[in-house]
Amino acid sequence: MAQGPNRLLDDFAKLMTDAAGVAQGARREVETAFRAQAERFMSDMDLVTREEYDVVKDMAVRALDRIDELEARIDALESKKSGGRAKKTTDESSEN
Repeated sequence: MAQGPNRLLDDFAKLMTDAAGVAQGARREVETAFRAQAERFMSDMDLVTREEYDVVKDMAVRALDRIDELEARIDALESKKSGGRAKKTTDESSEN
């Protein structure tokens, strides 16, 4: 009889250990299914990654810088060609 209660406790401990393993496996399956569903949802929304966003942002900044450079060159050429008259004409038309 001394082995009876010990064996019962051992069986119970083994059962709890097995139940914990099953619970962990179920948790992993739920996490995997959730991740897959979230990835599917995000791909359907056609979102961009942070890296893609940063690349496009850098391209836009460079393009705006280039536009500023070209506008300055155009202003300089127009001033040179007309002796400064073109700048006054554009300033006068913006005041109206």
